[in-house]
Amino acid sequence: MKKKTMVAAAILAMGALALTACSSGAGSVKDAPLASAGAKKLSGTVTFWHAYSADSPEVSTLEKTIIPGFEKLHPGVTVKDVAVPYDDLHQKLVTAVAGDQLPDLVRADIAWVPELANLGVLEQLDTDMPDFTKLSQGTYPGSLATNKWKGHYYGLPLDTNTRVELYNQQTLDKAGISSAPKTLDELVADGPKLKAAGSYAFADNGAGGWNVLPFIWSQGGDITNPDYTKASGYMDSDATVKAVQYFVDLYKKGYLPNIVMGGTGGLSTSDGLAKGNYATILDGPWMYPIFQSQYPNFKLQAAQVPSGSAGSISVVGGEDVVLTKSSKNKDAAAEFMRYLLSPDAQLAMAKVGQMPVLSDLDSQLTSINAYYAPFATQLKTAKPRPVTPAWSQIDTILQDEIRSAMKGDKTVKQALTEAAQKSDPLLAKYAG
Repeated sequence: MKKKTMVAAAILAMGALALTACSSGAGSVKDAPLASAGAKKLSGTVTFWHAYSADSPEVSTLEKTIIPGFEKLHPGVTVKDVAVPYDDLHQKLVTAVAGDQLPDLVRADIAWVPELANLGVLEQLDTDMPDFTKLSQGTYPGSLATNKWKGHYYGLPLDTNTRVELYNQQTLDKAGISSAPKTLDELVADGPKLKAAGSYAFADNGAGGWNVLPFIWSQGGDITNPDYTKASGYMDSDATVKAVQYFVDLYKKGYLPNIVMGGTGGLSTSDGLAKGNYATILDGPWMYPIFQSQYPNFKLQAAQVPSGSAGSISVVGGEDVVLTKSSKNKDAAAEFMRYLLSPDAQLAMAKVGQMPVLSDLDSQLTSINAYYAPFATQLKTAKPRPVTPAWSQIDTILQDEIRSAMKGDKTVKQALTEAAQKSDPLLAKYAG
């Protein structure tokens, strides 16, 4: 989901118990690789936990279109889907890990995959699913990367999203600006004109990874090394410092509203954009139906994330589908995973607002929702937040330190150096 990263402390604290509990369940598929599609007749029940709202169009599509379509192809298999409120699903998984009561499949937030993989409760799909390479090659690279932990893949992307630049052209026009900023330099340069016209150049509601990573990556910076074992030298690199300086300068110069500091009060990004208080924001495809409902006369427009020296790079959101080691019906569960990634299933979910993960469906998306187009383009280069169980803690550290720089308590360099030093031991816990 957007930025929904849950605190991992509870599940990590019981890691040893979870590993012990799951080691004696159904055998690993390393002994019997998951059958490829059509290789054998399937039967039995597949239990699928997810956090689609019980009364949502996603659940209706799942239960009335996708599951019946799969069961028609495999009449011996019954899929039992279990809707769990998002805020409860993480705790339900924690409890299930401890009691060795996990379902066959889980639609997991992308932040949970490395947590669960680190506990040893997920099947390693790249070695045990014969057609994993074929399945994975059709997905967006950034979405696929959310499933990689210590060199192996423990899931497949199921639905995805990213942030693009959403803007109010009328607000820009009032300031004498003809088009939305295409670069980070233009974003900052627009600030004085918009401030003089009574508007903010940009608005965001936080300073964590979801918010600042598009700035950092687009400027060629990063948070950690490629294998997520070290932050020093990356989080405090010259490129990262320069990128975060753009963000801090927007605030210090009065071009970014105080909602970025948290707390209460102030206009939300959606209200402020529609009302003309904010010229630009970064947000996801879910904003289109929100604006249509709340501000039907507002003409929302979109562009790619303002680019830096490394191009225009945004951050990946979404959910993955994972197969548990404790599954008693792995072959049927793996086949349902394959079906969930089929064009039919992906397009059915696209009709109710879930962006597909299959990159070759781009050309069909605009006939479903025209607003998918800029997001599909942005997803070609979008990247995941650091795929590590330590990310939730690191994200908090990063936001706190950036906010300290915004308040003027530290320079950006000092703040990011301290953030990196605090992050290194957290990453080291999972190294090797």
